[in-house]
Amino acid sequence: MIGIIGGTGLEKSNFLKNTETINFKTNFGNPSSQIITGYIENKKIAIISRHGTEHTITPTHVNNRANISALKEIGCNCIIATSACGSLREDIKPGDFVIPDQFIDFTKHRINTFYDCFEPGQMQHCPMADPFSAELRKTIEIASKQLTVKLHTEGTILTIEGPRFSTRSESHMFRLWGADIINMSTAPETALANEANIPYAVIAISTDYDCWKTDEEPVSIDIVLKNFAKSVSKLVELLVYTVKLI
Repeated sequence: MIGIIGGTGLEKSNFLKNTETINFKTNFGNPSSQIITGYIENKKIAIISRHGTEHTITPTHVNNRANISALKEIGCNCIIATSACGSLREDIKPGDFVIPDQFIDFTKHRINTFYDCFEPGQMQHCPMADPFSAELRKTIEIASKQLTVKLHTEGTILTIEGPRFSTRSESHMFRLWGADIINMSTAPETALANEANIPYAVIAISTDYDCWKTDEEPVSIDIVLKNFAKSVSKLVELLVYTVKLI
């Protein structure tokens, strides 16, 4: 089974057949939404809406542990997530897609591990050198070429706490750190997927230039939603084609 975690703008997309709605509870609480299962051709899919179906859950309060745990318990052997992001590079334009290969976690209030404590003699420190699945990223890349989607095949995604956007000074600082795109969700989610031993990749859609670029309007939620809406049909197309190749 393939897990999909839908981000901003994908809360109510309907691209599965023979759907079923499942209420699921984990040892870490309830996931962000009901789990919708269904099929893309002969591939079974399970979808969670990261911020809830009405987008009522703030980035800080997304129960990432429950989301990843639920997808693992229901039988998902890989996860593809989606996310709107800001671009920190001139060449990553609004409307471009990015499949990052690295992250920087700049969150401050997230729980990004399943371990509240260790059993005696059983320390758990998950390797995180290459946090995103190379195989999934390659599959997304192949799908993008078939669909002629503008896709950047690598990059560092920086996750901030939110829900506020960056100051100009922060935006410039993140660029100096080597970050290519910025969002409010990916890093803790990726870390947990790695702890759960589930291959994970994210398809990020650039919607803005954050606020480092002075000849562009600073990011706002209106800009994010407006530009995401222009790309959502292409995102669904890319997701569907990727699933077919898995």
